[in-house]
Amino acid sequence: MGRVNPGPSTLARPASDPPPRRPLPPAGDDAHPSLPPLGAAGCYLLGFGVTCGVFLWTRAGQRLDGLLLPRAERGGGYEQRTALLGPAKTVLEVFGDRTVLVALLGGVLLLGVLGRRLLAGVVGVVMVLGAVAVAGVAKSVLIRPDLQVQSSTTHNSFPSGHVTAAAALLMAFLLVAPRRARAWIAVPGAAGVSVVAAATMLTGWHRASDAVGGVLLAATLCCLASAVLARRRQAAREGGTDRGGRAVGALGAAPGLVLLLGALLVVMPGLVASVEPGPLIAVMTVTGLTVAIVVSVLLPLRTTDLRDATSHRSRPRSGHRTEGNGEISS
Repeated sequence: MGRVNPGPSTLARPASDPPPRRPLPPAGDDAHPSLPPLGAAGCYLLGFGVTCGVFLWTRAGQRLDGLLLPRAERGGGYEQRTALLGPAKTVLEVFGDRTVLVALLGGVLLLGVLGRRLLAGVVGVVMVLGAVAVAGVAKSVLIRPDLQVQSSTTHNSFPSGHVTAAAALLMAFLLVAPRRARAWIAVPGAAGVSVVAAATMLTGWHRASDAVGGVLLAATLCCLASAVLARRRQAAREGGTDRGGRAVGALGAAPGLVLLLGALLVVMPGLVASVEPGPLIAVMTVTGLTVAIVVSVLLPLRTTDLRDATSHRSRPRSGHRTEGNGEISS
């Protein structure tokens, strides 16, 4: 019999290197995409513009501001007749003290050092100072026209500088906080910002729209700061357990928890009992919007690691092995 040549299927094929495997999507929170910081900043800026346009430049908006915070019967001012007027003035006096503000900014830097996020702390401080400056410029540039609304004046107070500073300080703490500790700071911190906002309304310093505009402005600048930091970090992600994260988060949450307990145990019962329906609705609405905005800021920050570059390790995580140019989950 003649020799049978092997078919093409039986010929030995030259060995070739396997193609590099692509990294598998990370598990946990990072497996789901979040709103990019720049996109979130655009949304908050749009909200700021809409709030400004409605409450400054429309009759309905000016009238609503007047209904929520009516003028006092005597004197023509917006200072509300309530037993909480004295505490509200005290809150603004304490928060407006430069020593207190410097101490809070120092706290941002301290948490940045403890959490190995010094650059984020510096950016947070610059963000706070920038937010206050932008709020001051906006109040001097924006015009509140006379639309023949009886309960309104042409004096522009949008946005509130005090509320902008309070919200920006809270978000600066969020920038330097470990990812898992941010929620511990956000909710009680939002309560503290709400206390400052309520104080500005009860004392007649600002309208409800001014407070909302201040929180939106701070959220816009926070997301812009996060985008800058994330770009510098090449969109690095936190892996594993952030050592000291819980301790740093607890340290940062302590002042906010005190403010939250004070709001629940002291402010709210007195507010309901002694404040007229209009201002009460204004305070409750601003409080709800403040909490919602602050909590929503956590979404664009959720997958962003703001630690200093020197704190990242090049070794693979436990439970992972590298093969070729890719990474495989075990």
